[in-house]
Amino acid sequence: MLCLDHTITKKMREPSFAAEWDSLEPEEQIVRAIIEGREERHLTQNQLADATGIHQTNISKLESGTANPSLRTLKRLAAGMGMRLKLEFVPVQPKNRTR
Repeated sequence: MLCLDHTITKKMREPSFAAEWDSLEPEEQIVRAIIEGREERHLTQNQLADATGIHQTNISKLESGTANPSLRTLKRLAAGMGMRLKLEFVPVQPKNRTR
């Protein structure tokens, strides 16, 4: 993993790579939130599917990042986990990148 971390750190110096990396962050946060919420509630994908009416295969796709959920789907997932959905806009912090 150290080799991968080193490679990513090095590539982040390239503006085009850094921009693409940053653009993927919200999707990764969504994937992590779905997985962590489900696991926190000790639910299997099948149990979450039963609670939401969303097919287990679709939950799997969402958790693997191969599908993008709609706002409606995120609300259904939150409700099925006994949670509420919270979205947030935060100010962009200027990045100091060394060249």
